[in-house]
Amino acid sequence: MSQNAPHLLVAALGGTIASTSNQSGGVTPALSGAEIAAAAGLDQIWPDLQADFTQVSQVSSANVTLDMLFEVRELARATVADGIVLTQGTDTLEESAFALWLLNDSATHIAATGAMRNPTLPGADGPANVRAAALTALSPLSGGLPSSLVFNDEIHDPRFVRKSHVTSTAAFSSGPVLGAIGWISEDTVRLPHAPAASVSPFAGLPRPDTVAKVALAEVGMGEPGETLTQLLGSGFSGVVIAGVGGGHVPEHLVPAVTRLGEEMPVILASRPGSGASLTRTYGYPGGEIGLLESGLIPAGILDARKARIVLSLALSFNLDPAEVFAFFS
Repeated sequence: MSQNAPHLLVAALGGTIASTSNQSGGVTPALSGAEIAAAAGLDQIWPDLQADFTQVSQVSSANVTLDMLFEVRELARATVADGIVLTQGTDTLEESAFALWLLNDSATHIAATGAMRNPTLPGADGPANVRAAALTALSPLSGGLPSSLVFNDEIHDPRFVRKSHVTSTAAFSSGPVLGAIGWISEDTVRLPHAPAASVSPFAGLPRPDTVAKVALAEVGMGEPGETLTQLLGSGFSGVVIAGVGGGHVPEHLVPAVTRLGEEMPVILASRPGSGASLTRTYGYPGGEIGLLESGLIPAGILDARKARIVLSLALSFNLDPAEVFAFFS
């Protein structure tokens, strides 16, 4: 990376950080990446910064898709920039950052960020988050990481981060065990807990023609059997089940789970999402031992939402899901 004239690419997808008022009385995505970055004061850090802007889409976070993130990956593969900042809505920001952790096989770091307060509100946090994300994306400390989620001056590992509050500007957390891997202070990136470099199972693969449809079913107390039986013959290519505790289901659901596993790949994740799904502790009907013996695949360290992304990509790339999920065991 050039020390004198850093080169930044901002890829924008819309979201709260880009939202302005409209006739509905609410806000909707409308601002460009250039307009978002203009308030971040990047020239105060790098007077000679070269910044390019690409509007990948202009949507709410609920409408972000894996296809859009494949476009971001292609940008990373093609760019000559030293780092990329991705701006989008926060509702699915953890999923986007994780998908790019899986897909980005370039040498260009992607720092994903957004905002909780839209630009029409006092104390809008978008500019500060873009500034922190740019510092992270351009830092040599981030060079070995494919992506990060940067928010509220914290840097998070996309494998573990999740949105944990609806409105707080400190909405993102990496759980009770890990925490952030770094932070920004006085415009300086501190990254003392960066994970070891690893190669994603999807690195180097060409873009698939289609993205496989994978269902996500969360199990709760007294969950009706129809939650799962209606997925049979539905056209889904796979299912992720967020089981209670370490990955368990009520006994009456075992026949439906078994039938699903006979029809398609089924991933067993834990509903809490922090820690690893269990594999050899509970042997009662509906416990993880029996479910895994029936052919289900453990999600390992991934929560159900991230397991869904991995299963969708594995099936889209025609890879063996069991082999792919062994990477996260």
